[in-house]
Amino acid sequence: MSYRTTIEGTLFRFDGLKSLLAKASPERSGDQLAGIAAEGPVERLAAQMTLAEVPLRDFLSQELIPSETDEVSRLIAAQHDTAAFAPLASLTVGELREWLLDPAMGPAMLEAVTFGLTPEMVAAVSKIMRIKDLIAVAAKREVVTRFRTTIGLSGRLSTRNQPNHPTDDSLGIALSAIDGLLLGSGDAVIGVNPATDTASDYIRIVHLLEELRERLAVPTQSCCLGHVTVALKAMERGAPVDLVFQSIAGSQKANEGFGVDIAVLREAADAVRSLGRAPEGANLMYFETGQGAALSADAHFGVDQQTMEARAYALAREFSPLLVNTVVGFIGPEYLFDGKQIIRAGLEDHFCGKLLGLPMGVDVCYTNHADADQEDMDVLLTLLCAAGVNFVITVPGADDVMLNYQSLSHQDAVYARETLRKPPAPEFETWLREIGLIDAAGMMAQGPDLLTARLKGSRLLEHIAP
Repeated sequence: MSYRTTIEGTLFRFDGLKSLLAKASPERSGDQLAGIAAEGPVERLAAQMTLAEVPLRDFLSQELIPSETDEVSRLIAAQHDTAAFAPLASLTVGELREWLLDPAMGPAMLEAVTFGLTPEMVAAVSKIMRIKDLIAVAAKREVVTRFRTTIGLSGRLSTRNQPNHPTDDSLGIALSAIDGLLLGSGDAVIGVNPATDTASDYIRIVHLLEELRERLAVPTQSCCLGHVTVALKAMERGAPVDLVFQSIAGSQKANEGFGVDIAVLREAADAVRSLGRAPEGANLMYFETGQGAALSADAHFGVDQQTMEARAYALAREFSPLLVNTVVGFIGPEYLFDGKQIIRAGLEDHFCGKLLGLPMGVDVCYTNHADADQEDMDVLLTLLCAAGVNFVITVPGADDVMLNYQSLSHQDAVYARETLRKPPAPEFETWLREIGLIDAAGMMAQGPDLLTARLKGSRLLEHIAP
């Protein structure tokens, strides 16, 4: 099926939804690299105008990647709920935008259509929305998950405390984690990206994080972000695993590049639940995504990178995860060239994830060779707070010394709490107040004497506590 429109006597023709979605995307260096982007702003506008007139039903009859060869496509088809889609069945993409922006459209109605929407529909409508539209709709959609803390409640912002170390040194990880805790970061998770990917290092790191959590009585969960197959080996050896992590993408081929498929993710989800470490009904999986992942693996099949990103969210929601975050600027300027593209992509990803029912967070970040800086990250953090993002990631000084990229600092989380009035998860907020890190108004306080007392006597932390 082809789509066409005429602007000032010039006919624009788009050969199917795949081409139309790509050319309707806001400017993206990755799509330009793939050779599928619009030739310029006029063709992009023509594509967006054409896309607005496309019936949502077209997305059910045209698969961008055939189900016969792609298990993510099969999963998307299996997830689709015709009853949930019924209120939207007569709408076009443009009419869906108006429906979402209607002030009468509240959280309950958005939740009701979650599985009536496909990732491709959600990606399509995001392409014809301005930044303020993406914020306005996402802010309405509350997605709450629970483990030891309750994440995603309206008006709150959780954080991942990311104590990475170049050599996975135990003391270095512990010092970095405590640095974050002293500034109130870590209610979503204390999560370490390991420099190595062996079962022995994985087990050492989760034992370290478990001792830290228990010693300080922190109401949070921990995670070693090793490969899911390493997590399975560690669980077989009795490691105290809270969350199982995996990077995922929007096609079977891209996921094979990550060394995973749906079956191994199901195995891991069953294994971590069988450990019995979490309350009944807790969410136990953690996924990371990022625009450009499928393209970098030559596994995008001509689909634009933002639509491929939304397809990854269908895979994530199959497992009712505690956390999902897009690492928005991590892959580099080949995919998101500058601060403007990173800001737009972060808000798109958050919007699409929330509409698809995910507890979305964002790693507000960029690589050192991108045309972006920390002020761009200030803007994106502030906009995401307005949009109701579930969590962000913070590291000491905004500089990840292991992954070698720029993220948010723990002080940025303080800014969000104190200036934007975004307290952390209620359980964690109570802990911060009890140990004297924040006062009754939620402002940073002096003298965390209880924290120091809890550190005393720890074998691991004997060099830290006086």
